[in-house]
Amino acid sequence: MQDFLFIVAGLVLLIAGGNWLLKAAVDLSLKLKIPKIVIGMTVVSFATSAPELIVSINAALDGFPDLALGNVVGSNIANLGLVLAITILLGPIDVSKSFYTTDWPVMMLASLLFFFFIYFDGVLQQYEGVVMVIFLFVFLVYLLRFQKPAVIDAEDEPDVMLPTYKTALFLGLGGAALWGGSELLINGAVGMATLFGVSERVIAITIVSVGTSIPELAASIIAVVKKEKAISLGNLIGSNIFNLLAVLGITSIITPISVMDQGLLTNDIFWLLGISFLVLPLVFIPKGLRLGWRDGVVLLSLYLAFVYFTIG
Repeated sequence: MQDFLFIVAGLVLLIAGGNWLLKAAVDLSLKLKIPKIVIGMTVVSFATSAPELIVSINAALDGFPDLALGNVVGSNIANLGLVLAITILLGPIDVSKSFYTTDWPVMMLASLLFFFFIYFDGVLQQYEGVVMVIFLFVFLVYLLRFQKPAVIDAEDEPDVMLPTYKTALFLGLGGAALWGGSELLINGAVGMATLFGVSERVIAITIVSVGTSIPELAASIIAVVKKEKAISLGNLIGSNIFNLLAVLGITSIITPISVMDQGLLTNDIFWLLGISFLVLPLVFIPKGLRLGWRDGVVLLSLYLAFVYFTIG
């Protein structure tokens, strides 16, 4: 029971900390007069990936590499198989052209890069982390230079800057909550894995990964309820790109990550590649550049099958 409470408390702190950090980061960007497009593509993406980043770094440093890897792999599968599925079950979404010209190809490249780096030797080395971060940097530069027309600013939120003391407070609280939440989550996850006699990977790829995907799920449901199209497939794919290249890239630069549970290489990584690839044909069939409830059923069924086979 204590381990479960640690996990819940850790997730609450991670979600709150990510939200506070996001507010502080966006406000700092406004104070520094950074253009909205740059904020959206860099600051916001990094801030919303902060829970995954802190959990993975902390887990790797604490000697639980499978938590670091399982968190990211599971989170990426959950973003498409759970978050996207629930979103399109609640209402169809139109997909922009940038999906098949930029977003999806880069996500697949990032997924394949991760696969080739870790599959053959079971270790994500420091130099491989450097390559992943450089790939992310090149992708961001490309986006900022050539994809500006594809970004639509939300008009409903005026730019109101916070007082400096509030920004500093959010920054401090956010950082402390993320670190404290990650410690609680890791302790709870390891304890629960020991209690049920399963590996840390299984707990990471199911409970931990879904927990760190809750902000994306909440944002998607709110967007559907408000009948806003702000949450698109591109946002979730962007999150997956950041999780692979930034979270695993930065974590492996700090300390190499080794696979302990071979299930990650024989099962999880192929589910990641498969569900990532499947999104492309679903977008075009049966209606071009549109995702509807049938696609949601397919994705959710696959996610439930993934969880079943992973736990089994």
